[in-house]
Amino acid sequence: MQTAKTLKEYRKELRESLDNEFLREAMDKFATAYPVGRANAFRGLDEKALIAEVADAKDAAARNMDGLFAQFKAEAEKRGVKVHMAKDADEANEIIARIAKNANCKKIVKSKSMTAEETLLNHRLEEDGLEVIETDLGEWIIQLRHEGPTHMVMPAIHLSRYQVADLFSEVTKQKQEVDIQRLVKVARRELRQHFATADMGISGANFAIAESGTIGLVTNEGNGRLVTTLPRVHVALCGLDKLTPSLNDALKTLRVLPRNATGQIITSYVTWITGANECKAAADEKKEMHIVFLDNGRRALAQDPLFSQVMRCVRCGACANVCPVYRLVGGHKMGHIYIGAIGLILTYFFHGKDKARNLVQNCINCEACKSICAGGIDLPRLIKEIRARISEEDGAPVEATLLGKVMKNRKLFHTLLRFGKYAQKPVTGGTPYLRHLPQIFMKEHGFRALPAIADKAFRDDWETIRPRVADAKLRVGLFSGCVQDFVYPEQMKAAVKVLASRGVDMEFPMDQSCCGLPVQMMAERQATIDVARQNVMAFDAARYDYILTLCASCASHLKEGYPKILAGQPDMTSKVKLFASKVIDFSSFVHDVLGMTADDFKGKGEKVAYHASCHLCRGLGVVEQPRALIASSGSEYCQAQEEAVCCGFGGTFSVKFPELSKELLDKKLNNAEATGATRMVADCPGCIMQIRGGAEKRGSRMKVGHIAELLAENLK
Repeated sequence: MQTAKTLKEYRKELRESLDNEFLREAMDKFATAYPVGRANAFRGLDEKALIAEVADAKDAAARNMDGLFAQFKAEAEKRGVKVHMAKDADEANEIIARIAKNANCKKIVKSKSMTAEETLLNHRLEEDGLEVIETDLGEWIIQLRHEGPTHMVMPAIHLSRYQVADLFSEVTKQKQEVDIQRLVKVARRELRQHFATADMGISGANFAIAESGTIGLVTNEGNGRLVTTLPRVHVALCGLDKLTPSLNDALKTLRVLPRNATGQIITSYVTWITGANECKAAADEKKEMHIVFLDNGRRALAQDPLFSQVMRCVRCGACANVCPVYRLVGGHKMGHIYIGAIGLILTYFFHGKDKARNLVQNCINCEACKSICAGGIDLPRLIKEIRARISEEDGAPVEATLLGKVMKNRKLFHTLLRFGKYAQKPVTGGTPYLRHLPQIFMKEHGFRALPAIADKAFRDDWETIRPRVADAKLRVGLFSGCVQDFVYPEQMKAAVKVLASRGVDMEFPMDQSCCGLPVQMMAERQATIDVARQNVMAFDAARYDYILTLCASCASHLKEGYPKILAGQPDMTSKVKLFASKVIDFSSFVHDVLGMTADDFKGKGEKVAYHASCHLCRGLGVVEQPRALIASSGSEYCQAQEEAVCCGFGGTFSVKFPELSKELLDKKLNNAEATGATRMVADCPGCIMQIRGGAEKRGSRMKVGHIAELLAENLK
């Protein structure tokens, strides 16, 4: 459970996780194995279609939440089940405590339930003197350690078998061997007596089927069935979001849930419980069964036009499985009770902004979570929206406000960049890097060399280098963003050279500015809107066949982000729609539109590694084109391990969390250098800034640049 009150305290806790070598090794091992298992589980299926079905079914259920609850209650009570509604966590806990008291229960066994974690149920029951035993192996382990889960599906993934052996030795008062199978047997032996003597069993529910009053449980251990069958009282606690109209709808989710969670086609146990059944432990041989539905803000979420999609979450934990930040620090630091990307969102709604304030800043916006979500939830967008809401509620930091004011004023922003060209001279040492910054500025950012502002901006050279093309078949508007305009103009010039070789007519509208993603990440909502308007108005989209950008982050933001950002601006509706439809990234344009092949290049077999920028491969779904272009250029494409994992830049993320940024960068460089490549290319200047800066700092011989530069150098 995350308790840090300030960002400084939170970063201190992150450092503790980074220093935990076993945690890092365990997370790395799982993170590299998971994608393979998941891919195998989905092989032969239309993954996107399945996820769309789940999303549609969950959306429909959310819209009819109260109706489904009424239907479920009526059907379940026909079958001898008592159904309760709790408005919040305290009321849910009180209802269950009262059931235990009325039934004279003393011992309770529980199967895994994130909803019970959400309400802190165990704490409430223990206050009444009840003995509560978690029976899921991982949950039992963390209960004995007085910890919360670090993952929604694998709660004890952060612990080693040595730690578990020591824990079990303490519990049993006997020395236990460090052997996983033997440790499992110890757990079975210790828990078996509790199953046999418990008065009450508490479970969660993955599904609550309205048409029959049935609950469904998806588990990999037999404890779930023991908890729900042996004790004379069974209480199921589940959120209103688990309601679904029919078994058929539940089965849609079941086709996706285990595949996405653990890479299994189906879990070891899928249990359906309809009605209160026979129970020899009860005086009348009839089980007393209760189902407690929890609201705790779910009804309000279901009515929210943007956040209602949160109700699609199936609690698979996949958003954590692929999160580069979670991989570094684990769920105790990347969550409060719920973990990973969905946890950052649920914490705000279920536990309040004070618990969420630090957590939501720790999203690097790599979109890995969005690309894998079983419910198709736009997690990065929702996290950015929560940042904006907290900023509006509490007031934005001074630096964010200043950045917003500067960036929405293009002339002021560009004037400051031009001034920086002269102000930086004492610290560059005549190099393209800021080499002599005072220690106060470099203390935590010394893991990379920071770039200097270029001597001449691309916009200032445009009229000199602009090709004059007669009878052009394609007209392109160039969008540079701020980095390639003022820091890396050579990347834009390389692109111009490549496009000119195919007779493309190009224009560079001078009123364009930064795409606005940095101010969005700083939660400056109005500045984000103002910058988006400014750029859309700078381009007369009807004049161009394409609006081309060399920055993956800009491309994704312009194409996918702008229509959402300007959705509340009626005068911009048609303009932004046309603008976004014309946006294309450099690699897609050169490969798909221009159709450039090996016949256009004369490379000499240079070994080239590639970094798949997050917003290109996931944000825009551009995967094969850059790799094909590397090979076409006459270079030898050297595939690095995990080339699609974030480099750690994330814009303002690397400023707020340099310790995490450094770890991600080191992995990226190590994997690239291991290929033997002498060059590494990417489609994003932010990634290049990060990777080139790291390579320069460590003295790597590997040259880092934009794919446009590689192609321009190898043109025939």
